[in-house]
Amino acid sequence: MSPPPLSLKIRKTATGVLLPVRLTPKSARDEIVGVEAFGGEAVLKARVRAVPEDGRANAGLEKLIAKWVGVPPSSVAVVQGGKSRLKQIAIDGDPSALSGLIAERLAAL
Repeated sequence: MSPPPLSLKIRKTATGVLLPVRLTPKSARDEIVGVEAFGGEAVLKARVRAVPEDGRANAGLEKLIAKWVGVPPSSVAVVQGGKSRLKQIAIDGDPSALSGLIAERLAAL
């Protein structure tokens, strides 16, 4: 019997949503891989080609998330975990619409 699928916890805020992400820098390509368990919670697993120097990997992650969700890059920011692999990403916009978009993207993975 396989384990139940992981459910990503998307937190709604007054200005948008917060998304937990585990980032792997220096990868072969920029991509959203899926959802995995990390530190006792489900997180979005992402890879970027950028190196983790001078905020390059964080900037690459912000661009990747913006493209994946379909929002302008200026709407996405790393708000926690700047020097960690586990990050909190804030996406500005309508929380309900963003939650629906993210759920659709996750279902397509």
